[in-house]
Amino acid sequence: MNKLSFIYSSIISFFLIVLSVFFFFFDVLIYLAAMKFHVLIRDFCVGKPIKSKWRNQPGRKDCSNQFRFVLFFPIVLFFLLLCLRHLFFFEKTEGFVYFPSSNSSSNQPIYLTRNSIDTQTSLDNSKKKISSLVDENSNIILKKNKDLCSGRYIYIHDIPMRFNEDVLKDCQMLTRATDKSSMCTYVENSGFGPQIEISDALNLWKNNWFLTNQFLLEVIFHNRMKKYKCLTNDSSVASAVFVPYYAGLDLRRYLWGFNTSVRDSSGLDLVKWLAGQPEWKRMRGKDHFLISGRIAKDFRRKSNRMSEWGSNFRFLPESENMSMLTIESGSWKNDFAVPYPTYFHPSTDNEVFQWQELMRRQNRPYLFSFAGAPRSRQKGSIRSEIISQCQASKKLCNLLDCDSVDHKCDDPVNLMKLFQSSIFCLQPPGDSLTRRSTFDSILAGCIPVFFHPGSAYSQYVWHLPKNDTKYSVFISPKNLRQGKVSINQTLLQVSKDEESAKREEVIRLIPRIIYAHPPSSLETIEDAFDLSIKGILRRIERLRKVIS
Repeated sequence: MNKLSFIYSSIISFFLIVLSVFFFFFDVLIYLAAMKFHVLIRDFCVGKPIKSKWRNQPGRKDCSNQFRFVLFFPIVLFFLLLCLRHLFFFEKTEGFVYFPSSNSSSNQPIYLTRNSIDTQTSLDNSKKKISSLVDENSNIILKKNKDLCSGRYIYIHDIPMRFNEDVLKDCQMLTRATDKSSMCTYVENSGFGPQIEISDALNLWKNNWFLTNQFLLEVIFHNRMKKYKCLTNDSSVASAVFVPYYAGLDLRRYLWGFNTSVRDSSGLDLVKWLAGQPEWKRMRGKDHFLISGRIAKDFRRKSNRMSEWGSNFRFLPESENMSMLTIESGSWKNDFAVPYPTYFHPSTDNEVFQWQELMRRQNRPYLFSFAGAPRSRQKGSIRSEIISQCQASKKLCNLLDCDSVDHKCDDPVNLMKLFQSSIFCLQPPGDSLTRRSTFDSILAGCIPVFFHPGSAYSQYVWHLPKNDTKYSVFISPKNLRQGKVSINQTLLQVSKDEESAKREEVIRLIPRIIYAHPPSSLETIEDAFDLSIKGILRRIERLRKVIS
């Protein structure tokens, strides 16, 4: 039945209802009139007989039967019309419900005939069918009306292979003479590196631990981007454009023994290629972003002296329009810090929850620990003072000397055992303000102790709480050098309740600082990758509003 038939049936039904009501009131009026003139009718019917002028014609007699018929007829007619309306309307259109068709833009009615509701059982079944159809079609409407990826679409530039894949093919050039193993080893497993053979409690997650190198974050991120749920091949609908340039790895090939023009050549070629693409013209690259496994300072060489470190990539005008995610940002407004990759790369929510629970139950016999080398040649370093106080603390501190010949700090198992056995983990600056060790300690449920605000507080604003006292302790390096405070005294002053609250906050942060292994099936958890994408999309949206 089409819409025209539906309208016709509705009009007929309405007419029959009106007619039925009319006869009902007509019946009532007859009844009232009969009551009012009852005496006259009675006198007429039962009075003296009148002679007829025709023979054999009987005189008047009692006519109460006729009176009853007068009342009975409209009532019967009313119910007949009511039944007629019932039969006509419900036989044709009973239970009609409008549902939007999933195959057409027009709405098509679905009809339930009288035969479908003859029994209580069929009625229940019909209700279930209706409920199912409502749910199904409601979902269709929701999907049509609400695009879950709206504002989250990302377009990946198909840049020439020389800027990414060829860099990995030539992985031997990434290896320095002082490296303990070839960089080619770390390229395995989508950039996560080879799996780690571990035992004891860690064996529960033996498939989730990898020998991950921090410089391979570019590869890890790129592979995660390929699995991103809101990718689009239509750059016109994209909220952001990802540039899969392995900037840090590319630079690493030419950092030692090459002049500045060689170090800068790839960056210059890349921005020239980007500027020639139609996607660039929309916001002149301000909706473009890339990632690096190196610190931001490595791409901001200020002069062309060969002795000066790094490249000038981020000082190029086109590059300045783009946003860069990096393991350590600086004072520049277009660089944003994201966590260093750890060794733990789970694939499911349950694996993360189980690990968090294990860290809550962990026995921690040491008050604090430190893994690192003195860095005596580094001006202003407080590492020597930290190592001295740790050694003087005897059983309160656990020290892992990274300057030793056996290279224990290169073993992820040793590091994780150190941090898991400690309440607090010291995180002084090293070659730069930030350390990978910070995120390894958080992963182990160990409360980080910082000696410079730039080691975390001003860095990872998308991943760590704004209130730094919730998850960490800060010790002034100046006061430490001058002997005004000691590490022991500062940490022993933290109450048990405060310590428990900080550790619980640290454990809660674990999902936010890990990079899940693709194809990840994390459902209720946002990892470091997810939070980085959310952050860069917000950043680009703000720029878009300013431009418009």
